[in-house]
Amino acid sequence: MLPIPSAATDFEHMFELAPVSLWLEDYSAVRALFAQWRAQGVGDVAQYLRANPEAIRAYGAAIKLLRVNRRTLQLFAAPDQATLEASLDQVFRGDMFDSAIAEIAQLWDGVPEFANQTVNYALDGRRLDVRIRGRILPGYEDSWGRVLLSLEDVTERVQARLRLERSEAYARMLFAHSPVSLWVEDFSAVKRLLDEVRAQGIGDFKTFLKVHPEFVARCMREIRVIDVNQLTLAMFGAESKQALLAGIDKVFRGEMQESFAEQLQDLWDGKLHQQREVVNYNLAGEPVHIHMQFAVLEERQHDWGMVLLSLVDITARKKAEAYLEYLGKHDMLTGLRNRAYFTEELNRLTRKGPWPVAVIAIDLNGLKATNDEHGHAAGDSMLRRAGEVLAKAVDGAICAARTGGDEFCVLMPLTDERGAQAMVERIASLQEMNNQFYPGQALSLSMGVAIAASGEQVEAAVHQADQAMYAEKARYYAAMGLDRRHA
Repeated sequence: MLPIPSAATDFEHMFELAPVSLWLEDYSAVRALFAQWRAQGVGDVAQYLRANPEAIRAYGAAIKLLRVNRRTLQLFAAPDQATLEASLDQVFRGDMFDSAIAEIAQLWDGVPEFANQTVNYALDGRRLDVRIRGRILPGYEDSWGRVLLSLEDVTERVQARLRLERSEAYARMLFAHSPVSLWVEDFSAVKRLLDEVRAQGIGDFKTFLKVHPEFVARCMREIRVIDVNQLTLAMFGAESKQALLAGIDKVFRGEMQESFAEQLQDLWDGKLHQQREVVNYNLAGEPVHIHMQFAVLEERQHDWGMVLLSLVDITARKKAEAYLEYLGKHDMLTGLRNRAYFTEELNRLTRKGPWPVAVIAIDLNGLKATNDEHGHAAGDSMLRRAGEVLAKAVDGAICAARTGGDEFCVLMPLTDERGAQAMVERIASLQEMNNQFYPGQALSLSMGVAIAASGEQVEAAVHQADQAMYAEKARYYAAMGLDRRHA
């Protein structure tokens, strides 16, 4: 007949085979140590321990290990309890200071149960993050002679949390210091508005926006900015995120409403990833040309609750493009249109009008003589003065161009002989004013006029205006007693 196991035997088996690390310890010397501290006048034990770190070592030395179970030996890589007990200085070391204070403070307050998370070390050097739960066993409340502790190995959990925290910190760092402007926005209210319009049976959203332009402004007001990075603040001249958000109506204005309407149309059509060039404004009111990329994050595509926008400042590129375009159409010395633009405009007027077109051919008198006698810098100065006169004379659809070295031409659509003659007189008047402003060598222009009544006559009118200008130039040189070839 098998012996009937006693309660004590059952406890022995449960203690030994428990799946968690168990420690049976004697804390009676700890209780005596606390009494000693109280007698010394210690009130705030945490403050006392921080001021006297050696007191924590005294606490550890006062704990007497009675027994550990099999799981404890496995966890700490100890062959037996004697080896573990002889190596406790290796187990309890390193970064235990703050956690030990928390544990001691609970016992100091007379709590029969305490919990703590700390760091121990296995005998093979492994770092163990452990969750400790302690309990003064019933019957030992007055002496603390028996305290049962369980240690749960939470290393994987702690390491996973640390990895997540490092990953989040890394992501935050990348966001904060990204070399492009980043915005995190909530478009959920915009989605609700679009869904409401769709529920009303609207199919042609483009027409709807034309009929209800206020809907675009309403959607813009419903966008909630969640976060922006450091470069965004620098790009828009904001001291802080709060300052930027307070001036957001200054940033998104003007032509932004038109580009946002296009963005809404794309969203309506299901395009949750977009890119386009837009114009925003910094808080000082200066335009900022931007290449924007917009993406509804995949996990929030059901409600558009999180949208990421990246903005690249292309203002410098736009200025360079505008300057190159300017160079392609303007004469750099005079600031007037160049020959390439003049030819393009002449062809356009020939094809499409509007007619009649007045052509005024103009030549700067005496440029060769000026270059020969005073140098090319003086000649360039005369050309610039001619450009000033013509630039002030024309406006609107009128084209004034430098077509050669000392040759200029003015194209005037929808202008008859009377209008052309009025322009000649205006140029002559401005020439006189220019000569008063620039004392010394006088600016002199010869001009010839012709009118084209239709596109077929434009080329001939240019030729006729040239001939009339040359005739005027000949009269000028004859009156001056000069040889045109040397003047």
